[in-house]
Amino acid sequence: MLDNLSAFWNSYSETLISIGYKGLLAIVILVASAIIAKAIRRSIHNANARLQKLDATLIPILSTAAGYAVYAIGGVFILDIFGVNTASLIALVGAAGLAIGLALKDTLSNIAAGIMLLILRPFRTGDFIEVSNTTGTVLEINLFTTILETVDGLYIASPNSILWGASIKNFTRNGKRRMDIIVGIAYSDSIDEGLAVLKKIALEETRILQNPAPQVMVASMAESAVNLQLRAWANNDDYWQTYWDLNKRVKESIEVAGLTIPFPQRSLHVITCNNQATEKEGQ
Repeated sequence: MLDNLSAFWNSYSETLISIGYKGLLAIVILVASAIIAKAIRRSIHNANARLQKLDATLIPILSTAAGYAVYAIGGVFILDIFGVNTASLIALVGAAGLAIGLALKDTLSNIAAGIMLLILRPFRTGDFIEVSNTTGTVLEINLFTTILETVDGLYIASPNSILWGASIKNFTRNGKRRMDIIVGIAYSDSIDEGLAVLKKIALEETRILQNPAPQVMVASMAESAVNLQLRAWANNDDYWQTYWDLNKRVKESIEVAGLTIPFPQRSLHVITCNNQATEKEGQ
C-alpha cells in the first residue's frame, strides 16, 4: 500500500502540488472577495448615512450590485488560475446578455429609468407630482414602477420609462406655492377700493408669506366686470386651506366694502321692422 502511494506521489507530485496551490489561491480569492464585497456594501451604507445624497430605495440595489460585481471579478480570476479561457467565456456571457437584453428591452428600459429616477431624484417619496395627466402623491419608487396615490384615493402604478420620458411637475419640491385669487367688481365701482380690500386681506392673513411679498393688480377688463387679482405665496402644508379660506374672505370683504360682484350681463337691443305686404291680383 505504501509502495503504491509512493509510486503515485512520484508520478503525479507536480500535478498534485499545482492543483493544491491553485485550490489554495482560489480559496484565498473567495475569502478576499467576500471581505471586499462586505466592506464595499458597508461603505455605501455609511457614506449615504452621512451625506444623504441617494434615495434610501437605491442603497440596497447599489450595495447588492457592488457585491455581485466583486464576486464576478473574483470568479474570473479563479477560472483564469485553473486555465479556463476567460476571454471566450466573457464573450459567451456578453452574447447571452445581449440576447436577453433584446428580449427584455421594455423591462430593462423600466429598470434603467428607475435607476435614473432614484439617482437624479426629480421627485421623492411623499412628493405631490403631476406627470402624463396623472396627479398624485408618490408612495414608492422601485426599479420597475412608481406608485402614486391620487387625491381621491386611487392606486396608480406607472412604469418608470413613462415617467422618465415625460415632463414632471413637482408641487412639493420648492416648499411653497403661489395662489392666484381673482374677483370681479362692477365697472361703476372704485378699482382703488377693491385693490385696498385685497391688500388688507393679504396683510392680515398670517399664513401668507411676506417673502415673496403678496401682490394685488387689475388682471383684466372682462365683459361684465373688472377682474382684480391677489397673488400670494403659502407653505405647501397651508396652501389648500389658505386658498379656500381666502376665496371666502375675499367675497365677503368685497361685499362689506360696498363693492359689487356682478353677474354676467348682456345688452339686448330689439329692432322691430313693420313690413307691408303688397298683394297683386291676377287678371
